[in-house]
Amino acid sequence: MYTIPEEKKIRVIVDTDAACEADDPCAIAHALMSPKLVVKGITAVHFAQEGSTLKSFQEIETILKAMKLSVPVFMGQDGPVDSCEEISPAVEFIIEEALRDDEKPLFLLCQGAITNVAAALRKCPAIRDRITVIWIGTHGAGNVKAPAREFNAGNDVQAANEVLQSGTNIWLVPADVYSTISVGISELELKVAPCGEIGKHLFENLVTYNHSENAGWTQGESWSLGDSPAIGLAINPGCGKYVETQAPLVADDTSSVFQEDNPVIRVYKNADSRYILEDFFAKLTLNYR
Repeated sequence: MYTIPEEKKIRVIVDTDAACEADDPCAIAHALMSPKLVVKGITAVHFAQEGSTLKSFQEIETILKAMKLSVPVFMGQDGPVDSCEEISPAVEFIIEEALRDDEKPLFLLCQGAITNVAAALRKCPAIRDRITVIWIGTHGAGNVKAPAREFNAGNDVQAANEVLQSGTNIWLVPADVYSTISVGISELELKVAPCGEIGKHLFENLVTYNHSENAGWTQGESWSLGDSPAIGLAINPGCGKYVETQAPLVADDTSSVFQEDNPVIRVYKNADSRYILEDFFAKLTLNYR
C-alpha cells in the first residue's frame, strides 16, 4: 500500500452508530484503510433504541476483527444527551484526545446522533477550539421544511443544537447531500464481496439488512452509502462544494430554521460520489482482494 507525507496526515476519531444500518461499516472500513487518517479510536453512539450503543460497539469490534486490525473502541452515551447522568468512556476519550498536544489536527467523523460530541463539549468546553467536527446530519442551513425526519439529528435534537451553537469548527453534510452517494448492490457484490473477510461481512451485512423489516425505505437493489462523505471529506475536503453560513436551528421534526445569531459553519452543498466510492473500492482491492 502506498504512503503519504507525514505532515499531510490528520488524527481522527470515528463516532458511529455502526449497527444501525449498512453504510456505517463501509465508512469505518474506508477510514481504517486511508493512510492520511490516523485513527486514534472509534466511539460507539446510540441510535435511539435500548441497547443500541452496545450493538454499535459490537459491530465495530466485528469490523476490526474482519480487517485484522487493532484500534481502541469506546462505549458512548446510552441515549440522548439529556437522558444520561454518567459520562461514557467515549466522551472521556474525545476530551483526552482533543486536549493532547499534537501537531496533527483532530477531526471527529460523526456518522450518527451527535450525542457524544455534545456531552464532551458540556464537560470540557475548552475542546471547542481544538477539534473539527464533520457531521452527517440535518436538512442543512436556512429554512428547510423537513421532507422526512432526518435520522441522525432526530435521534438527539438537543445534542444537535448544542453542537451547532457551540462555536466549534463544523463541516455539515446534510441529507440532500449524503443521500446522493448512491451505488447498486450489483456493484457492491462485484467490488466489495470478494475482498476477504471484511468484504464478505460488509456485503452480507447489507443484504441481510435489505431483507429486514427496517429496510422499507430502500429501493430494492441500490443503496446510499450516506456516511461515507465524512471519510471522503476528511481525506479530501475539496471533493465537495460548500458555503460558509449560519448553523441552522434544528426543530423537533428536524426541519432547519434560520438563526441569524448562530455561529458560521461550513455546509456542503454536494459531494463527489465517484471519488468517494472509487477510493473505497480501490482500497478494499489493494488491501484485501
